[in-house]
Amino acid sequence: MCPVRSDPIHRFHSLPLDHFDRLPDSLLLLIFNKIGDVKALGRCCLVSRRFHSLVPQVDNVLVRVDCVISDDDSSPSSSSSDKSRPSGPFSNLLRVVFGGIVKPLQALGQFLGPKRSLLNETVNAPSSSSSVGRGADDDDAEMGQAGVTHHSPTQVLRNFNEIRFLRIELPSGELGIDDGVLLKWRADFGSTLDNCIILGAASVINDVHSQVSEYGNDGFCSNNSITGNGDDNGSIPESFYTNGGLKLRVVWTISSLIAASARHYLLQPIIAEHRTLDTLVLTDADGQGVLRMNRDQLEELRVKPLSASSASKRTQVPALNMRLWYAPHLELPNGVVLKGATLVAIRPSEQSASRKEVSDVSWLSTAFEEPYGTAAKMLIKRRTYCLEMNSF
Repeated sequence: MCPVRSDPIHRFHSLPLDHFDRLPDSLLLLIFNKIGDVKALGRCCLVSRRFHSLVPQVDNVLVRVDCVISDDDSSPSSSSSDKSRPSGPFSNLLRVVFGGIVKPLQALGQFLGPKRSLLNETVNAPSSSSSVGRGADDDDAEMGQAGVTHHSPTQVLRNFNEIRFLRIELPSGELGIDDGVLLKWRADFGSTLDNCIILGAASVINDVHSQVSEYGNDGFCSNNSITGNGDDNGSIPESFYTNGGLKLRVVWTISSLIAASARHYLLQPIIAEHRTLDTLVLTDADGQGVLRMNRDQLEELRVKPLSASSASKRTQVPALNMRLWYAPHLELPNGVVLKGATLVAIRPSEQSASRKEVSDVSWLSTAFEEPYGTAAKMLIKRRTYCLEMNSF
């Protein structure tokens, strides 16, 4: 009987080949950029030293925020806890939050109140969290109930050296609206508001053949006519001013502007620290609001500090010129009907006065995804109403 070979050389050759070692760094970075999600990238760091060294070079990053924690749910971490916590460039990424001890952001007051909120990003360890914070210091992590540690967005993103495209997604929109009500907004910021567009509807009917009430939510007679332009000349009915319809639209507008300016305020430390950024988007899982900043707007904020509203932790909104379009019933090509459809286009008064293309509304039709982009195109064909709003 022949003896079994057990020499070291034989055992070495029997080990499986790691095919990842054959991939160039450029290809691995392409894969990591396709992954994008900061939680998944945090897990990739645990695979090998090579992955750990490559992940900081990712330039396309997505941070999904799972929950929001107010100061009522957290307290400063102790020095002993800090000593036992692992250190290293990606230690902040290797965390997870217990969803049961936190509350999702449902109301505007919680987001804009005097107490600092923490927007928490989960990663993958069973006892702590990587979180996105708003307001005060980002240097120290905080430990909440059950020993869960929360980190700010600046701490999490500090581990990335070359971010060009950053997308942060909140768990929900800040504005609490009734079921069936449509409210969407998009805002562009530099050091202050560049423009904002708001699309709202009192209710949405998904089946065009469903029975329509004789009187809509805005209190005027529909005459059972559901159409984009209708037989009217695009004028707002008198009842719109007397039954609270106009007041509701003003509330939508102010609330959307406050939410947008609060998000902008939140982004200051991230923008200051990541000078390679080309595009920054802060949105929410509900698709309610989107804040966008391009490279020029990001650089403007770095050069010209924002004007903050000290009482409410948000960027001050400048004096505004607004244009409003309204349709009692707006039937979209896919059969969806918007009752009390309203579109509001907003620009700073100073900007509007200096632009020759004030009447240009082409930018409005690309602000929303379908079918709401079509709704915007249909609304701007109707009569335009101009309004003004003071700085707040």
